[in-house]
Amino acid sequence: MIKSFLAVAATAAVLAGCGQGDAQEKKAAAQGAPPPLAVSAIEVAPRAVPVVFEAVGRTEGSRDVQVRARVAGILERQLYHEGDAVKEGAPLFRIERAPFEIELQQARGALAQERARHALAQQELERLKGLADRRAISQKEADQAASSAQQSAAAVQIAEARLRQAELNLSYTTVAAPIGGVTGRALQSVGTLVMPNNDSALLTTITRHDPIWVRFALSESEYARLRGSDAGGASVKVQLADGSDYPDAGRLNFAGSTVDATTGTVQMRAELANARRQLLPGQYVRVRVIAGSREAIVVPQAAVLQNADGRFVYVAGADGKATPRPIRAGAWSGGDWVVLEGLKAGETVIVDNLGRLRPGMAVKIQKAG
Repeated sequence: MIKSFLAVAATAAVLAGCGQGDAQEKKAAAQGAPPPLAVSAIEVAPRAVPVVFEAVGRTEGSRDVQVRARVAGILERQLYHEGDAVKEGAPLFRIERAPFEIELQQARGALAQERARHALAQQELERLKGLADRRAISQKEADQAASSAQQSAAAVQIAEARLRQAELNLSYTTVAAPIGGVTGRALQSVGTLVMPNNDSALLTTITRHDPIWVRFALSESEYARLRGSDAGGASVKVQLADGSDYPDAGRLNFAGSTVDATTGTVQMRAELANARRQLLPGQYVRVRVIAGSREAIVVPQAAVLQNADGRFVYVAGADGKATPRPIRAGAWSGGDWVVLEGLKAGETVIVDNLGRLRPGMAVKIQKAG
């Protein structure tokens, strides 16, 4: 009996000790819990953001013309400085003129000769026509005189055409700029025999820099969205290789009518003013096509994190704890990121102290500046 009482007493003492230990552990745990992490947050809401399509483009002259020799001869003079801006019709090269001046004189003499023959044939026709009317000669002789007059008239026309060709060839000895623009380097040296039917005919090139064109491509889905917006009023801005923005905005002046089967893209072209020649043909630039605006939720770029599953943000819930939220991000809008999916209006997104945050951590919210 005494042994049973002692056993029960010992068991009660152990249970009491265990209960006190649990209470002490809970108290210690409560005293050692970290305080909520102070974070800045914003309440997201839809706002108007521009509809932007970005691509990598390359500049080219709005006109690019090859200047060629049109007659054969020795290149006598170069009349321009390479890289100069020239106006349409400005002389660039001169080819030896003497052979073509001689040809022109010969053509003039041949024309005068044919005109004299034609005048004589006409006089003979008039004389024989009167005799034929009086039946003093046969009709055959009259017909032959009429035919000779017609042949001499045709010979005059041929001589006139040859004279015009000689004048044209002489004019081709001065090679003029077919368009206004910036000249390239001279591809043939003075003293070279140039021929219009081989590679020596190419003398230089002229490129029109103002306006300048930018070629780029948009994906099939981007092109469909662009067509659905106000594509006619879309503006185009470019960013240079050094990160600076080109000051003048341009406009679209061409959109392809087919989709490239290899790349799945549509070719586009924009035109920009370039009076100061800040853009040169062949440059790579970053193109931003801005086609109207739309309502969307945006968050600061610093609030967006990324892991193996994709991009996400931390959302502060009603329980005061941080919860990671996967999102689908669109294009940048200034210093913000457009969120296509994953957030709703009125939710609170944490924007700082993200490196210390962990899922489910208690946070103390203060409004972001």
